[in-house]
Amino acid sequence: MSSSRLSGAEPIDPSQSETKPWPVYSVALGKNFRCAVYLSLMAAMLLPCPPTLAAVSVEQATLLGTTLTPLGAERAADSSGRIPAWTGGMATEVLGRPDNVGWVEPFVDEKPLFTIGPADLATYAAFLPEGQQALLRRFSDYRLEIFPTHRTAAAPESVYGATLRNATHTHGVESGIGHGITDTAPGIPFPIPQNGTEIIWNHLLAYWGPARADHLRTYFMAADGTLELTHRYRETVDFPYYDPARLPDASLDFFFKRREISEAPAGLFGRGYIQWQPLDLSRNDAQIWQAVPGQHRVRRSPALAYDTPTPDGAGIVSFDDYYVFSGAPDRYQFTLLGKRPMFVPYNNNRFATRDIGAVAGPQHLKPDALRYELHRVWVVDATLLPGQHHLAPHRRFYIDEDSWFAVYCDAWDEDGKLWKFSQGTMFDVPQLPAVVLGSVTTYDIENGGYVLSFAFNGEAAGYHPTDMHPASSFEPESLAGETAQ
Repeated sequence: MSSSRLSGAEPIDPSQSETKPWPVYSVALGKNFRCAVYLSLMAAMLLPCPPTLAAVSVEQATLLGTTLTPLGAERAADSSGRIPAWTGGMATEVLGRPDNVGWVEPFVDEKPLFTIGPADLATYAAFLPEGQQALLRRFSDYRLEIFPTHRTAAAPESVYGATLRNATHTHGVESGIGHGITDTAPGIPFPIPQNGTEIIWNHLLAYWGPARADHLRTYFMAADGTLELTHRYRETVDFPYYDPARLPDASLDFFFKRREISEAPAGLFGRGYIQWQPLDLSRNDAQIWQAVPGQHRVRRSPALAYDTPTPDGAGIVSFDDYYVFSGAPDRYQFTLLGKRPMFVPYNNNRFATRDIGAVAGPQHLKPDALRYELHRVWVVDATLLPGQHHLAPHRRFYIDEDSWFAVYCDAWDEDGKLWKFSQGTMFDVPQLPAVVLGSVTTYDIENGGYVLSFAFNGEAAGYHPTDMHPASSFEPESLAGETAQ
């Protein structure tokens, strides 16, 4: 089925859409922010801050109370009306009560407006990343089902307030923004970004909630169509950056702490992994420990980062492919190419509720498993800095303007060939409230096959936000005790 009208809607006419990269300040929006929060933080912003260090001026920051959303996205609809105005996110969408536990499937009765198949590539290429285009060229049955756009992204008022404060205070550390940032509060660090590195930090510090605890799986689909469960594990995560008790500008050594305990397959059973990711690499190195089955001890493992292949990723996924991009941004020069409307996975709660057989096809994810919508994304190109090395020396990230999560990544190898393509799913967590990245699929464009990671398919429980865990949960001693059980 190709560009089919399934509910009376006309396919998008690319000639009438805003497909050119936009400059950083091409904004024309409306206002929606609580006056009490806004006025109190305006007072905070007027406190002395060295002008060479502030991300934007107080005058520019007022856009967050008027023409931008509280997190920095364009509030208005696009000129075609295909992307609606932001009206508060899931707080005003019908997604269930905020205290809902488990999955809430939004927009269950909606049908696709149209589809994009291989025959439509020339028409819609401007709305698709290189990886999607490669899949459309390679597989005759590959398609994207396009649904109405719903801007469900939201965050707690405390995050909105901290984001406003960060706009005029947060800046790169003295050794460079690629090494870290400072003077932060628990919100998006650069809601009015000036460069590509600031946008990457927004992705690294996008709002997942302060903590979570989940059961997850990783699946590998080989090029011959053989599906393998490569990992089942328990993941415990704290985001100290979003600790509700953290004060603005309080010293913060590590913004992310993660513990992983492997339960299957047999070869990984009992493996443990702990990661602490620093906010400033000039002050702290990443702290990584691993407990290997049969060794009965915990070892520091600093090599388990960057482009080192993960043990469950079939040689396709590296450690910094997790969450589309994770870890430290110090090996790349990030260049902001602009902002543009693109078809991206969004509001995909239904994806996580399905059995793996209903979503994993023999060559790619099944087309009816994913919902795509038209959203504006920032486009950031990443090229290696002098003296640095990475198996993917050139990457391109596509970051959702509403949530700041990277929804896509194209990755080229050392020969300049498109090698890997990653995409998130973006699902709604109304109890936070937030739209979070969700499961990630990484395709091997050169050799075939793909890896589905951070997958809930086959697990009884969904995404489970929690309160912050005891600090001892992320100490290597606790890892040794748990993997020994």
